Amino acid sequence: MKRIVLYVITCFLFSFSSHAQNNVDLGIKGGLNLTFFNVEVGGFGTYTETETGYYGGLFADFYVDEFLSIQPEVLYIGLNDFKFLNAPIYVKYQVAKNFDLMVGPSLNYFFDFFSNKFKIRADLCSAYNISPSIDVHVKYTLGFVEIAPNGLFIGAGLRL
Repeated sequence: MKRIVLYVITCFLFSFSSHAQNNVDLGIKGGLNLTFFNVEVGGFGTYTETETGYYGGLFADFYVDEFLSIQPEVLYIGLNDFKFLNAPIYVKYQVAKNFDLMVGPSLNYFFDFFSNKFKIRADLCSAYNISPSIDVHVKYTLGFVEIAPNGLFIGAGLRL
C-alpha cells in the first residue's frame, strides 16, 4: 500500500519537470471539507454525522486538447483525528466557457484509525475559472465501503 502512495507522489513530482511544455499547468488548491459518516444507532436506524475539516495540496493539469485534460492531485486532508493523503486522478472536460467537469478515481492513504490504510473512492467535481489563474471548485467523494465516508469539498485553486 505504501508503495502505491509513494508511486503516485513520485509521478506527481516528476510532472513538475514537464512544466516547460505549453500543455501543462501546475498549481495549489485548498479549502473546506465536510465528511458524512453513516452511524448505526442501536435499533433506531442510521444516523448521519458530519465532520468539518480542511484540505490543501498540489495539482498538475496535462492538456490533451483544447477541451480535455488529465488532472492528478495530491492533497493532505485533516478532519479532527483523521489525517490522510488523497490522490485523485481526474479526466477534466470543459463543458462551457470557464466551467469544467471532472471525474475519476481517488486513491487514499489513511495515516491512522484504519487497519486497512489504503482505500479507493470515486470523485465527481466541478470548477469555475474566475480568471486564467484562479478557480473555485466543488467536489463530491463517494466511499465504496461502510467505513469509507462520503465527502464534500469546497475550495479554490491557483495556477502557478
